[in-house]
Amino acid sequence: MKTFTLPGTDIEAPNVVLGLMRIAEKSDDEIRELVRTGRDAGTTFLDHADVYGRELHECEARFAEALALTPSERDEYTIQTKCGIVREGPYFDFSYEHILESVEGSLRALRTDHIDVLLLHRPDALVEPDEVARAFDELEAAGKVRAFGVSNHTPRQIDLLRRSVRQPIVANQLQLSITHAAIVTQGLAANMVGADQSVTRDAGGILDYCRLNDITVQAWSPFQAGFFTGTFLDNPEYAELNQVIGDLAAAYDVPPIAIATAWITRHPARMQVVLGTTTPERVAGAAQGSDLPLTRAEWYALTRAAGHIVP
Repeated sequence: MKTFTLPGTDIEAPNVVLGLMRIAEKSDDEIRELVRTGRDAGTTFLDHADVYGRELHECEARFAEALALTPSERDEYTIQTKCGIVREGPYFDFSYEHILESVEGSLRALRTDHIDVLLLHRPDALVEPDEVARAFDELEAAGKVRAFGVSNHTPRQIDLLRRSVRQPIVANQLQLSITHAAIVTQGLAANMVGADQSVTRDAGGILDYCRLNDITVQAWSPFQAGFFTGTFLDNPEYAELNQVIGDLAAAYDVPPIAIATAWITRHPARMQVVLGTTTPERVAGAAQGSDLPLTRAEWYALTRAAGHIVP
């Protein structure tokens, strides 16, 4: 497993993350097997959110119940969680009070005294950056959160937060897969008038912005064909892409899911891939893509086969 130091922190992070948003109905044994499979593959970075599960903090609590980590075992993992979504609306809340309330709930559910990375979930249009800064300062001073980041944020939304927030924004979790890849492929079609791919939709190129500002992009739904649609793997609608994936999988002697992972980890931005599967075999297979040395020709072949313009 390829690792790197998360910029702005002393956290040694793998480039494949185990997301735990779907464990609410899993048994203790199933959760333990999933997490241990990830750990054996080097995936010791775990992604949670307060809203994951049927009830608030449910997936965080199921994880803690199943693993029952001792303090020393807890320190073997990097635990990340998110706050800011209010499901009852639904709406978003980055107020000082809501951030603190959410973190306290996550600490109780996770049975830990600290969160390694806290992300602000989907953007709150009513955000007051000074309130976010006040909450972050209090959480950091109390030792309850080690590092802070965001999810689904544009460059200007991050700049607005950074005007007040003292801590570095260390991560931005964004949807990215070979087929849902606008943040990567827009630049390939730059200056191509009339091509939809050439349109910048994120206020200035979020991937380049993150690279310039030492913000780690965390790719969620890395095998989804589009926004909350089914996977492209083994999907007949993506026959050409799956043919290229299959050929490369055979050449590298890895499962196809490893090639889909490697398309993201091969990028020099040093992104993390956030797995959402609850199938241990898929976790182990995806982890094999962590440091797969795709050539430029192979990477671009996958990009072209996914339907993107490579002029």
